[in-house]
Amino acid sequence: MSLFDWFANRRKSGSTPPDGQEREIADGLWTKCEACGVLTYTKDLRSNQMVCLECDHHLRVYSDERISQLIDANTWVAIDENLQPVDPLKFRDRKSYSDRIRETQEKTRLTDAVQTGMGQIEGLPLALGVMDFRFMGGSMGSVVGEKLTRLIERATQQRIPVVIVCASGGARMQEGMLSLMQMAKISGALERHQENRLLYVPVLTHPTTGGVTASFAMLGDIILAEPKATIGFAGRRVVEQTLREKLPDDFQTSEYLLQHGFVDAIVSRTQLKKTIAQLIRLHQPMAPSSHLMNQFPGIKALTPTGPD
Repeated sequence: MSLFDWFANRRKSGSTPPDGQEREIADGLWTKCEACGVLTYTKDLRSNQMVCLECDHHLRVYSDERISQLIDANTWVAIDENLQPVDPLKFRDRKSYSDRIRETQEKTRLTDAVQTGMGQIEGLPLALGVMDFRFMGGSMGSVVGEKLTRLIERATQQRIPVVIVCASGGARMQEGMLSLMQMAKISGALERHQENRLLYVPVLTHPTTGGVTASFAMLGDIILAEPKATIGFAGRRVVEQTLREKLPDDFQTSEYLLQHGFVDAIVSRTQLKKTIAQLIRLHQPMAPSSHLMNQFPGIKALTPTGPD
């Protein structure tokens, strides 16, 4: 519902106070779209999964809300919630890394930049990892790498698909080489998962950059992206200086990557749950009918159940 529609409904219902004074609007009641500037009733915006009703702009959402959007109610079971980051390099910039972690944890109520767990999507079992950009720009440190690796390994053991919603500025510089190691660790777990003919779908959201793009974000069987998401490795200015040429205005957008074959599909957030569920169903081996099994007894043995 737009702001104009809301005022029109108030006039019709005669809800203006008799003394002619407007009531104060509580903070958070309205949300302004970053793209078109339209004010929208926040409750209506959330019911549309934080996609602008006027211009279809996808406002940023974080891990808790993303999980509730994708996972069936009362099926989410979080795993490895107690893994905590450490400061092995005693890193310090304007403040120490340990202080920065503590402050970010208090602000976001997260232990690190990803939440992982098991749940169901339209009744289908799923292993889900959701990165959260609030936590130090969604940067990939040792805890992010460990949680995602454990999630993938558990999914491989239970033979269920994996979906990772990516939103990250890349590797976490405060952990140095330890953060870069996570790229290889997660990629190795994904390779074993795919060797078992199991599905992995990354969902690239705004922004997905750096070492995340250079590893698990681009290793999916099918790579999905949200509209107009920024996706890339190095920043635009760095690429322009390296190539010494002007880049297109839509460079490093999901639409540009789709056109050049790096992304398989751009899916609106309102259709994401339905699309992932459909991909999981299509990936599952088709069970032979009882009629065919009776007519051809050997068909059961031919049904794919796992790796050769």
